[in-house]
Amino acid sequence: MAIQKYSSYKQIEEDLEILKLEREIYYQKTFLSIDKTKESILPSKSVSFLGNLYDKVFSGTYGTVLKILIPYLINWYINKKRDD
Repeated sequence: MAIQKYSSYKQIEEDLEILKLEREIYYQKTFLSIDKTKESILPSKSVSFLGNLYDKVFSGTYGTVLKILIPYLINWYINKKRDD
C-alpha cells in the first residue's frame, strides 16, 4: 500500500469516510454470512411445518384419543409379531 500525501483536511475526511463505509460493508457481509450459517444449521421450514401440523393434529379431543390409542396399537402390533 502506497503512502498517500494529503494537501487538505477535506481529503483526509473523505478517505476516513470511505474507510468507515468499507468497514460497515464488511461488517454487514460478516453478519449476513453468520445468518446464512445459522439457517443451514437450524431445521428448515418444512420441519417446523411438520411440528405445527403435529401440534394441530394432537390437540383437542381427537388428539387426546390418538395419544391414548397409539401406544395400545403399537403394543398390539408388537405382540402380534411375537405370536407369529
